[in-house]
Amino acid sequence: MIRAVIFDIDNTMYDFDGTHRTAMAALGVYAKENFGMEPEKTAELVKKCMGIVTERTGENCAALHNRLLRFQCFLEQIGNTDYQKAMEMYHVYWDTLLEHMKPESGLLSLLESLRERGIKIGIGSDMTAYIQYKKLTKLGVMRYLDFIVTSEEAGSEKPTPRFFELCVKKAGCRPEECVFIGDSLKKDVIGPTECGLIGTWYRPAVKDGAKQGGNPPQAESYPVVRNYEDDLWKEGQEKE
Repeated sequence: MIRAVIFDIDNTMYDFDGTHRTAMAALGVYAKENFGMEPEKTAELVKKCMGIVTERTGENCAALHNRLLRFQCFLEQIGNTDYQKAMEMYHVYWDTLLEHMKPESGLLSLLESLRERGIKIGIGSDMTAYIQYKKLTKLGVMRYLDFIVTSEEAGSEKPTPRFFELCVKKAGCRPEECVFIGDSLKKDVIGPTECGLIGTWYRPAVKDGAKQGGNPPQAESYPVVRNYEDDLWKEGQEKE
């Protein structure tokens, strides 16, 4: 029996990839105006800084996602010590992304249905708590949630057991009574499954295989959700 459904956020509750592209375009305009840098070079340097920050923080902590650290690194790379601009870049990026966020089709109706059935609803997301709270507020899902877990709180990124253990503890039920749904096969499906949860792959048909580079053979072993319009988890989610 399913007693809790735990959702990832990015590319699960909304289209992160699309909104990220829009936010990066806005950041490119900012960099052009303030540093005389072309958008392509800005994108390349931001990507480089993501790697540098990860080397500094390590790969298993929420700080590696912190855009302020990445933009601080950006300024360091171009020899600019006006660190107020790192904060400005942070707001350009996140304000643009938040402005363009929309919940996935059928998501709110699904959450309402789960709530009516007495199924607990949780969040299990990498990243820092503050910005994830901002996203959840913008998506209009806060009122449905029974608990939230971020990797900042857990002290560990998905797919480490420590992260999923905290999710189960907050859910207040056994691991096998918890569905964990997300877009990453490794982090949101295989990881929770190995910890005893029901790992479920959110794989909309429109993006099928795009992020994972095709459908790995092991993907056939896990439940798959194509959209939120279907009557999910009424009698238990079936495998594809």
